[in-house]
This record gives sequence, C-alpha cells and structure tokens, in this order.
Amino acid sequence: MTDTKVNEVNAVSPNEAAAQDGMDDAPVKSIRRLLLENPYIFGVTAFSSLGGFLFGYDQGAISEVLTMESFGARFPRIYLDSGFEGWFVSTLLLSAWFGSLLNGPAADRWGRKFAMEIAVCIFTVGSTLQAAAMTIPMLFAGRAIAGLAVGMLTTIVPMYMAEVSLPRVRGTLIVLQQLSITLGILLSYWIEYGTHFIGGTRCDPSIPYSGGTASDRTFDPRHDVGPDGCTGQSEVSWRLPFALQIVPALILGIGMFMFPESPRWMLMRGRDEDAMVALSKLRRLDRENGLLKQEYLDIKTEVLFEQTHIKELHGNMSGVKLEVAQYVSLVNTWPNFRRLAIGCCIMFFQQFMGCNAIIYYAPTIFGQLGLSGNTSSLLATGVYGIVNTLSTLPALFLIDKVGRRVLLMCGSIGTCISLVIVGAIIGKYGSDLVDHKTAGWVGIAFVYIYDINFSYSFELILIEPFLRIIAPIGWVLPSEIFNLSIRSKAMSITTSATWMCNFIIGLVTPDMLSSIEWGTYIFFAAFCLLALGFTVFFVPETRGRSLEDMDVVFGDTAAVEEKARMRAIEEELRGKTEGMKGVEKMEVERTV
Repeated sequence: MTDTKVNEVNAVSPNEAAAQDGMDDAPVKSIRRLLLENPYIFGVTAFSSLGGFLFGYDQGAISEVLTMESFGARFPRIYLDSGFEGWFVSTLLLSAWFGSLLNGPAADRWGRKFAMEIAVCIFTVGSTLQAAAMTIPMLFAGRAIAGLAVGMLTTIVPMYMAEVSLPRVRGTLIVLQQLSITLGILLSYWIEYGTHFIGGTRCDPSIPYSGGTASDRTFDPRHDVGPDGCTGQSEVSWRLPFALQIVPALILGIGMFMFPESPRWMLMRGRDEDAMVALSKLRRLDRENGLLKQEYLDIKTEVLFEQTHIKELHGNMSGVKLEVAQYVSLVNTWPNFRRLAIGCCIMFFQQFMGCNAIIYYAPTIFGQLGLSGNTSSLLATGVYGIVNTLSTLPALFLIDKVGRRVLLMCGSIGTCISLVIVGAIIGKYGSDLVDHKTAGWVGIAFVYIYDINFSYSFELILIEPFLRIIAPIGWVLPSEIFNLSIRSKAMSITTSATWMCNFIIGLVTPDMLSSIEWGTYIFFAAFCLLALGFTVFFVPETRGRSLEDMDVVFGDTAAVEEKARMRAIEEELRGKTEGMKGVEKMEVERTV
C-alpha cells in the first residue's frame, strides 16, 4: 500500500473527529469545537429544551397575572381569597405530579418523540382554555390540563436530550434545560410587565379604591368595577401572556418531526437496525464507522444490562406487577433505602426553603416590603427574574471545584440569614414599610441575596436523572448516589417528591402571607437551617467519587457488581459481532 493510500485510510473527517472527541477524555476546552463540528446535536438539544422553557414561562406568568386588576375583575374570588388563589396556582403543580408519573410508561411504550408530541398537544389545549377562560371552572380546567403536559415535558425532554447527545458534551447540553427554565421565568416576568399597561394599569381610573386600609387603599373587585366592567386595563393584559406560551409549544411540536427518535429507546424495543440509522444521522457518520459502532455497542450494553438485571431480579413479571416490584426493591435493603431517603430529602428541602413560593408570589412579597402599586412590584419581580437567571451560573464553575456539600451548606446559611432579615423587617414595620423606604429596600435586597444563595446550591434543575453532570446540586446529587440498576426508578420517586412538595408550597403560601405575614419567612428560614443540619450529618460528598466509591459510603457492592456485569455483556456482544464478521468472510470466500 502506498503512502497516499495509507493517508487516505487514516484520514479522519471532521464528523469522525467530533465523535472521537465525544467518546474520549478530551480536555474541556474542546467542547466548543465539538459543538461547532456537530451543530446538529446542539440544534436538536437546544430545540427540545423548549419543554423546559414552557415550564419556566408558566411559573413566572402566573405570579404577575394574579395581581392584574382586569384579572381580579373577571375572577374576584381568586383575587380576594388567598386560599382559593393557592388552589388556582397549585392545580397545575398537582397535575404536573400526575403527568410525571404517567410519562415514564408512555415514553417507554410509544417513544420519546411521540410522548413529546402528545404533551405538546395537551399543553396547547390547556393554554388555550386559560387564555379564553370566562368562568372559574374553565380556568381551572386549563391549569390542570396544561399541568399534565408540563409534568410530562419536564421529564421526557431531558431524557431525550441525554440519549441523543454526545457523551463528552452531554452535561453541557442538558444545562440548556435549566437555562431554558430560568429564561422562561425571566421572559414571562418582562412580557407581563409590558402587557399590564394595555389599556392602563387600573381597571377603572374613575372609581377610587375601596379596599385595604384608610392609609393604603387597594383594588377591591367587588366594589371598584363599574357596570361595564373594566374600562381601563384590558383583559388582553392577562390573556395575551397565557396565549403566547402556545407559540413555543407549537414550535416544539412541529419541529420534533424533523429529528430522529432516541437510539436507546429503539434498542429497548428491539429495533436494532433503526437505532443504528438514527445514531448515524445524529452523529453524521457512516454506519460502517468504527467510532459509531463502538457507541452503538456501549448503548446496547447498557440496555441489555438493565433488561437482564430486571429478569434476574423479578423473573417473568410484567406490567403493573413488575413496576410495583421494581419500586419495592428501592426499600428492601438498608443501603437502597438510605440512598432513596437522602435523594427525597434533598428534593423536599428544595421546595420548603421557599424559592418557588417567591417565584409564584413575587409581586405580593414585594408589595409587603413597601413597593406601592402593581407597576413597582412587577418591575421588582422582573429584576428578580434577571437575578434568578444569572445566579444559576456560579454552580456550573464551582460544583466540581469545591464540592457538593460545601455549596449546599453555604447556600443553606445564606438563605436562612436572608429570610430571617426579611421576616424581621416585615415584623418590625408591617404595613408602615411604605413610610420606611430604606428598610423596605434592604428587605428587597435580601430577597435577591436569598435567590443568589439558593440558585448556586439547591436550585431546581430538571435534568436527565441517569447522568452525573455539571449543574446546580438539587438534582445532581441524587443522580450520583443511585447505582445504575435502581437509578431510573429512584429518580422517578425523587422527581415525584419534588412535584408534590411544590404543590404543597404553592397551595399554602398565599394563606401564610396573608395570615402570619412575617412568620412565613421565618418558617422557610427554619427549613433552611434544617437543610444545613441534614447536609452536615447525612449528605455524602460525591465530588470526584465513582459509583464504586459510593458503595463504601452506603455499605454495599452494587456498583462493583454492575460494572463487572456490564463488562461481561460488552465482551459477549463484541464476540457475537466478530463471529458474524467471520461468517460473512467465509461466505465471501466460498462464493469466490
């Protein structure tokens, strides 16, 4: 063979180089080059992360809708009854909890793409009902239907993103899910700050306010609305934000037709040939490429390991019985139970430290701190959205440098101190904060400081639960303490715990803000303190530790056994592949 031919054989195309870097331990600085050389992967994951954007947008949108006078005139009970307001907000969260439970079986049975398409259709129906609602039942039905879709999307989207992305850049791409959520919150805040000016900021400027106190009058929809309804602020001010969220949903639903199904799911369904075609399209490599074949072999090894483990542990069980048996296995040994308990407690503290309470009811909270008028409180809420977005970034750089425990402990201390100060300011000045501007602004500053501390530590990020990636800790740490055989089921439990706790917080916060006022912040501060104690005494450090190292912490050998089992399966698959090649070679020689 001539030197020219040798060079031709050894030449590596840009796509092959990208795939090689994605599989090897290349330096971190090569991630940008990987994405530039394979923009298809970046495009498909960035596009599918619109599911997270929808969740974030709805989180932010609902907080400002609740304060609009035209909304209060249409639905006075929600506007005036804090308990009913809580049910209105949390209906979506309860439905999302149910949707997250439904999504796993749906995604496994019909595929990741089809499950996303179903969720998009459901979300569009729910958003349409909310935007067009004329009655409370219609509004609640829209919230419930949209919540079902949100629960599905926030589970299936990161799963799909993880299964189609390159191994080396998987974490970087899935962080797009968190950024999409925070950007959704941020955009909704500022959209509604703009739409609340449509027709004016008051329902009827000619009618003076009759609610509140003599020194601080507020809008009362029972008395401050004329016979013709709101002649000032238009109902478009709150209907438009609900309607706008349909646009990214439709873009996601239509666009997903252009992308392939998950190769991993195809292998789970026995569609080996289709899986290779999809993987070839995603990597932009020829099906005979050695790198592509190795990645295909790695995925198939994991799939076969999961299937053989289930068969050995649960025999010929199927359907509901198998699902129940798999969940029971999470608590039938002390190491597994301890892992599950730590994961669920981390998710519990995420919600009971109060972050989502502030996101859902930010305008009300800023109103308590002395910002008079909807315009000022909505503006402060918009700034909160900017802080929330930017303050998630430190964790990306610190989590693998200082460790999980350090960030969790620092976040717990920072959030606790911030909430105590906010509670103390409201407790001391109460409704007189309007006349004590300095104290009010100090309280607002500490709300922002609270968010910074929460975001780099316990911040909720809906990421692929099967991975160990760089992202804020609330979801990273649970994914690092579960071994492979129980990870998917265990993460579904911790995810459900998040949604249920989120539902409880969304439900009770309005009543707490109206009844115990400053005590609300002390309540959340107490859980920040408990989170600190829990981290110190129970949460293991996972930075730089393999799953085998975590076995030592929890007192079992599951990860070591799994690694040996997967190595054996891979060798068996490799042997079969070589055997098939040998048969094909003999057939060719016989023909010749």
